[in-house]
Amino acid sequence: MRELSWAVRLLLVNQFGVNTGFYLLVPYLAGHLTKDLGLSAAVTGVVLGVRNLSQQGLFLVGGSASDRLGARRVIIAGCALRAVGFGLFAFGVTLPLLLAAAVLSGLAGALFNPAVRGYIAVAAPDKARAFALFNVFAQAGALCGPVLGGALLLVDFRAAAITAAVIFAVLTVAQACVLPAREVTPSGSSVLGDWRRCLADRRFLAFTLSLSGMYALQNQLYLVLPLAAERATGTAGSVALLFLVSTVATLLFQVRITKRLEAATTRDRAMAWGLAVMGAGFLVPALLPGVVPVLVAVLALAFGVMMAHPFVYERIGAFGGESLAGTYFGVFYLVSGAVAAVSTALIGWAGPAGFVVCAAIGLTCATAVLLLERRAAVPA
Repeated sequence: MRELSWAVRLLLVNQFGVNTGFYLLVPYLAGHLTKDLGLSAAVTGVVLGVRNLSQQGLFLVGGSASDRLGARRVIIAGCALRAVGFGLFAFGVTLPLLLAAAVLSGLAGALFNPAVRGYIAVAAPDKARAFALFNVFAQAGALCGPVLGGALLLVDFRAAAITAAVIFAVLTVAQACVLPAREVTPSGSSVLGDWRRCLADRRFLAFTLSLSGMYALQNQLYLVLPLAAERATGTAGSVALLFLVSTVATLLFQVRITKRLEAATTRDRAMAWGLAVMGAGFLVPALLPGVVPVLVAVLALAFGVMMAHPFVYERIGAFGGESLAGTYFGVFYLVSGAVAAVSTALIGWAGPAGFVVCAAIGLTCATAVLLLERRAAVPA
């Protein structure tokens, strides 16, 4: 971290806080809505769906706002909106208030997610290592959040929601006081013109589709792998072990793997090998029964993400440049989220053959990345 600027260091700590606050509350939100407030499963699904749609559907808007208004302002606005949204979850008991909380908390993520990554993509000298550390801080927050949330739930849900809101309020103040503004580089076009330029960039769209497999496979940490672990052990408690193994592996090896790959191979091959490792890992539980093969798949997934993730973010920033980094991150998230949703539905429909589908996705995307490298279709 000492090699990074104060601004980038602050954004790393910010990401730790963002994930801590998010996972402190969101995993327990459905239980609060159904058990504490007595909402039906259908209404609970609507509230959670609105939160997810508000985030996934507005990434492009958040990315463009970052490019037009400056990443600093958008990051501050996003953290402030998340604080208000989570505060509403603490005190909201009516459906309109809960829907407002869902919209605000989702919009917040759509604002600061592309803005933070766009800021780092421009400000960090060694972007790959900066994003490697970014992943470490994000995973550490994702590990601490549920633990802290579980402890606060011993008091009640309101205590957990207020704590999450306070975390985002503190992050808002920290960004406002310490994070330096970066000069906005005009793109020379309107917002719609920026979108058209991005969507007409065939190289970028080919890159995005090729790397969307990474997110499709990551999502299986919430679907096929937990289901397989429960079937193998007969207990839902085994699911926590999967997340623990994945997170600890990332904390221990992410930066080392990125440094080693930077010295040993090209960015494109690192991304391709990462996707191949992710896909190949799913073949183990497809061929062998038991919980150990599932853990092998989880480790392969974690190591594959560690191999590919920093270079993916680095390349998105290279596509967008200083003027459109946020917009390109927004499009990448939007397309990847849609591909991940469709892929997850297909994998769920495949049933026991879902592992084979996951392996095919990983290996196909790895091949696509190598083809892009051969055609020199990705910027250096």
